[in-house]
Amino acid sequence: MFHKFFLYLKNFDWILFLSVLLLICFGLAAIYSVALGQGAIDLLNFKKQIFFVIIGLLLLFCLAFLDYHLLRNYSNYFFILAVILLLGVLVFGQTIHGTKGWFNIGSFGLQPIEFVKFVLILFLARYFSSVSIKTNPLKHILLTGSGLSIFLVLVLAQPDFGSGLILFLFWLAMITLIGLNKRYLLSMVLIIVAIIAGTWLFFFKDYQKERIITFLNPSFSDSLDQSYNISQAIIAVGSGRLTGRGIGFGSQSQLKFLPEAQTDFIFAVIAEESGFIGVCLVISFFAIFFYRCIHHLKKINNDFGIFFILSATCLLFIEMFINIGMNIGVLPVVGTSLPFLSYGGSAMISSLMLVGVAESIIIRSKINY
Repeated sequence: MFHKFFLYLKNFDWILFLSVLLLICFGLAAIYSVALGQGAIDLLNFKKQIFFVIIGLLLLFCLAFLDYHLLRNYSNYFFILAVILLLGVLVFGQTIHGTKGWFNIGSFGLQPIEFVKFVLILFLARYFSSVSIKTNPLKHILLTGSGLSIFLVLVLAQPDFGSGLILFLFWLAMITLIGLNKRYLLSMVLIIVAIIAGTWLFFFKDYQKERIITFLNPSFSDSLDQSYNISQAIIAVGSGRLTGRGIGFGSQSQLKFLPEAQTDFIFAVIAEESGFIGVCLVISFFAIFFYRCIHHLKKINNDFGIFFILSATCLLFIEMFINIGMNIGVLPVVGTSLPFLSYGGSAMISSLMLVGVAESIIIRSKINY
């Protein structure tokens, strides 16, 4: 037993893990700084985040040492559980910022959509690993799209446009990466345009439409209206310059000009307080993480393992890209967190669970059975 344990530790990708740990440290520093600026003497959110990190890391190592084939075998049950959670949150959930997407558990909140992302990765990885992609690609689009649609309808009903967009872009990226014929891709583009038009007309709330209109036609003279978030984030990023203002000395975050500083706009906090150097370090740690994931793909001899790591990498990259993009004003504000850095227990635990399963796949790809 101990021999197997040390064998797993030996084949554990510590570089990948270290990159994630350093990102978490940056996030904790930013959350601590924002808590000081908000006058939170008890540092409740900072303490909560440490608790979430500890739980997430424990699950990471448990999943790393667990045979990932068990997750594949029970992926259908996870899918059903995810649907039940999304239905449950519509009935019993708490509404925050106009979105009914959280369960209250004591002083903590559980956001089911973060675990739905994990389940969707399991679903797609199992499906793509059990079929021939080149045979009847339209069937694969329809079947995986049907599974996605169940989640999308329930997520948009909350309404949570940001999470719905993440799920859709993730599915679209995976469909593209598996190598579809151009005519199928063209057909999908036309369908997407129709879906966007329908979503705009029937699902989007007024504030969501205003966010997109603000992005397409920004007016900084109207900085107290919908462009306020974007303008304050850009000011925060620019004011950091080379070395930053220092932890706890960022004017935008400390004086409460920057909204949602611990979640959606934590990148702006990091840019303001640690400057260009801190931003480069964060992006470098993300780059190392993504490189290590992709590096292992060619060494994995299991299709499910390949698709799982590819899917997890794709999802986390999309979340990172959108979050940083909206922090620097090149993408509209859609309310998505920055993986491993933003405050939030559900997102942190779910992301670390993805890393744990990826480590399990990497470990077992190195061991000669």
